[in-house]
Amino acid sequence: MATEHLSPLDLAFWRIESASHPMHLGALAVFDAAPQGAPGAGPGPDADPDPAVRAAALLTARCATVPGLRRRIHDVLLPFGAAAWSRDADFDAARHVFLVRTPDPRAAAGPLMARPLDRGRPPWEAHVLAGPDPGSFAVLFKFHHALADGLGALALAAMLFDEGPTARGPARPAPEPRPTAAGSALRSLPGMLAARVQDVGQALEIGASVARAGLPLGVPAALTAAPARTGTRAVAGLALDLDDVNRIRKVAGGTVNDVLIALVAGALRRWLLGRGDPEPEGPGPRALIPVSRRRPGGAAKYGNRLSGYLLRLPLAEPDPLLRLDRVRLGMDRNKEAGPARGAGAVALLADHVHPLGHRLGGPLVAQAARMLFDILVTSVPLPGFTFSLGGSRVREVYPLAPLARGHSLAVAVSTYKGTVHYGLVADAAAVPDLAALAEALRAELDELVREVS
Repeated sequence: MATEHLSPLDLAFWRIESASHPMHLGALAVFDAAPQGAPGAGPGPDADPDPAVRAAALLTARCATVPGLRRRIHDVLLPFGAAAWSRDADFDAARHVFLVRTPDPRAAAGPLMARPLDRGRPPWEAHVLAGPDPGSFAVLFKFHHALADGLGALALAAMLFDEGPTARGPARPAPEPRPTAAGSALRSLPGMLAARVQDVGQALEIGASVARAGLPLGVPAALTAAPARTGTRAVAGLALDLDDVNRIRKVAGGTVNDVLIALVAGALRRWLLGRGDPEPEGPGPRALIPVSRRRPGGAAKYGNRLSGYLLRLPLAEPDPLLRLDRVRLGMDRNKEAGPARGAGAVALLADHVHPLGHRLGGPLVAQAARMLFDILVTSVPLPGFTFSLGGSRVREVYPLAPLARGHSLAVAVSTYKGTVHYGLVADAAAVPDLAALAEALRAELDELVREVS
């Protein structure tokens, strides 16, 4: 069987990880426990009546059936610096699924997000968080960014839920290209050379855009984390009504995503002023907004298919509708240029780096994240189906993004069952008041609703 090497971008995520800056994605799913005896409420008549125990048993049993969750990463001799996937011959689901008793499941997610995954095993975990309320529990999923991007992690997690529209079986990797005859290869050589020249030109253009956008102007100190204040994590979640977001969009224009980003900008401004920080000035912090390069209806693939946009968040603008307008115009410019151009497309540069460069330069790239952008704002679309596990339905889903070195905050957002869920991950030392930022998001939505009413 041919060796399956990590793609350049997957390898980059694997190499830049450190103990203080783990590179895993997360999702905190909050469940309403199924009533005892409900269909799908357990694997058999002897099932444990505790819904959290049932959930842990189901996850342990089901993860063994998903091929993508049995794979681990190991270094290879050739090419130098590369890494590859292999099946874990000693795979034991019990090493990946944990039952945690905690007085506050949401608070427990922060320390768990701070803990790196075991790099010697398949890089994922599921923590069933059982709180004092027997009527509900939560599950924190963690997937290394080398294993999957946001959409890929969603596909993997969906395979662990109850049978239904969201559980369609394992994702099938795209077929490998067939070998071509020598004559065919020669005929395609001019096209290959032209594509290579085009790739180099694209890399130079992206590099120039990064250089032009690289000045950290108008970045509040609260969005930076000194190296001495790293390694701890705080997590907060906020649920907002999607109808309110759509009401704003219909009156002010733009897209739902424009409104969601503008809410982040306004909440940051409120939060900073509420802390007693100086009035924001300048063009504002640079938000990296990942963009999926997966083709709709294409073959499912593990790993990452990402580019991105770079957008200045207009924190200095006091008017909420004008902030939204500036966000909309900035996103329109990004979309007009496309996700393969501009400073936000920096992820595409990974394809032009030799595996040895990723291995030797990983720590340098990790430290350079602060020079490329100031805050991550990512959106993970969820399907319109209802997720359930052992008959227990998912009530809320909070996506959680990794925190790069030098950053104090990352924002992820998903829409599920008519509700917008913001997941906030922060350096706990740099942002001790993360709950205040979550409340600032709610206050910003309320003000925008008043402005358009």
